[in-house]
Formats: sequence, C-alpha cells, structure tokens
Amino acid sequence: MTPLKPYLIRSIYDWIIDNDLTPHLLVDATHPHATLPQEYIENDKIVLNIRPAAIDALSLGNTTVEFNARFNGQPMHITAPIPAIMAIYARENGKGMVFDQEDDDYPPSPPDDTPPQHPHLRVVK
Repeated sequence: MTPLKPYLIRSIYDWIIDNDLTPHLLVDATHPHATLPQEYIENDKIVLNIRPAAIDALSLGNTTVEFNARFNGQPMHITAPIPAIMAIYARENGKGMVFDQEDDDYPPSPPDDTPPQHPHLRVVK
C-alpha cells in the first residue's frame, strides 16, 4: 500500500483552508533532501506558512511538499520531503495533526516473511 501520510497532509490542508484558517507545516530541517531557508531554522525545525496568499505553485505530492515563497524579499523554491513533515496545523487554534516520526513508512519496506502485526490507533486531538 502507498503511505497514508501524504493523504492526511492534503486532507488536513483542505480542512484548514475550508475553515478560513492559516495552514502551517512543522518540518524537520535536518532531512538531507529538504530545501529550506537556513536563516529561519530553529532547533533543527522550521515552521512554514502555506496559506495560498503567502506562497505560489503549491504541490502536495506523495513524496514531497513543494512551493515557491519569499523570505526577506528573496524568492526561494521550498522542498519538504514527506518524511520530514512533523505536523500540519492551523496557526489560529493549533488544530491539525502531529505525525510520529518513528512510524514514518518511507521508503516502503520490502516484503518479508514475518507475520503481519495488528494495527495500532491512537487518539489525535
């Protein structure tokens, strides 16, 4: 199966926009394939405002989130690999989803002969 995380990111983004709120991404800036403005990184993380009025050419793909933005007046193409995305939430009320980095299923694991484990669910507030 394809990973669930990019689908959750897209649906929560739509939900935040539909409620006229401001979607933000919390990104792990240590990911080797991330392209981020280094001067705005704090404690190896960065918060990105992805409201349509603030960015251009947003792509919420299955492997990356990409868009064009300006930082201190300078244009930049941002690339945030899906495994580097730690959370998506509304700035105004904090509603959204935090992702467990340890459960990230990228890249897909090759099939093996171990028996399937029971799925685990947790409450997301």
